[in-house]
Amino acid sequence: MFNLNWKRLGIAAGLSLSLVAAGCGSDDSSEEENTSGGDGENTEQTANYSEEMDYTITGVDAGAGVVGKAEESIKEYGLDGWEVKTSSGGAMTQALGDAIEDEEPIVVTGWTPHWKFAEYDLHYLEDPKGVFGGEEQIKTMAKQGLKDEKPNLHKILDQFNWTTSDMESVMLEIRNGTPEEEAAQNWIDENQDKVDEWTKGAEEVDGTEAKLAYVAWDSEIASTNVIGEVLRQQGFEVELSQLDNGVMWKAVAEGEADGMVAAWLPGTHGDLYESYQDQLEDLGANLEGAKIGLVVPDYMDVKSIEDLEAAE
Repeated sequence: MFNLNWKRLGIAAGLSLSLVAAGCGSDDSSEEENTSGGDGENTEQTANYSEEMDYTITGVDAGAGVVGKAEESIKEYGLDGWEVKTSSGGAMTQALGDAIEDEEPIVVTGWTPHWKFAEYDLHYLEDPKGVFGGEEQIKTMAKQGLKDEKPNLHKILDQFNWTTSDMESVMLEIRNGTPEEEAAQNWIDENQDKVDEWTKGAEEVDGTEAKLAYVAWDSEIASTNVIGEVLRQQGFEVELSQLDNGVMWKAVAEGEADGMVAAWLPGTHGDLYESYQDQLEDLGANLEGAKIGLVVPDYMDVKSIEDLEAAE
């Protein structure tokens, strides 16, 4: 029998990072525009970051789909010698912040919504081969039978829906030092009209257990704490359990958790969804317009994954 360990998971990793921006050289000292490089950029502005970064992409935990896509992009774009080094979401953003503070080159696995886009000047690298796919949804999953067992919990989870800006506001408040539960409550206080839509038609309960699983990403910390606080106000005894990706999906599929609001599809959690889709209930999207890809600071003169070069 699956024995779920409800302990908070964290991974710290030493990170070395690498990236190179491609450009076309010219011995012509005239003022003519360089048309051989992408977007007509002057080659004098093209920086070579390879020796500084050891051809490394900084990723999140190994079970994340964005990490798998980053590894796939290395193959698709012929980036021989590159690797994706995995870590926790917190370690990845710490490495990003440290690099930006010193204006050093770095490339990370990224996703939207995320507070880092509000905190720093960043951009996604263009992905002309479509390795990372298009727009993502964040979906809600429930264990099978939840509607009959706990109909009021099922209804609230089914009706939970918000926007990228909603999520990012909670994420940024937590990032700036507000405790997770307090940041969630602050958002609820300011958005009671949305919360009323989530709880519409659901009766208050008296201590019914509600067990939600989530992965240790800033986005899912925000969403799970918000829905958790809403459920507490409805009278549920709420347990939020932070797990890694695979354990989170398994927990819901095997009924150890009632549900999650942290399923990134079709790309990020696509393999896990394929493995467990027949063992859980898909309640649909709770957020539209999510995105994954490779992200770099704006001060780096590189626009596309195609601009990266293989190790020599």
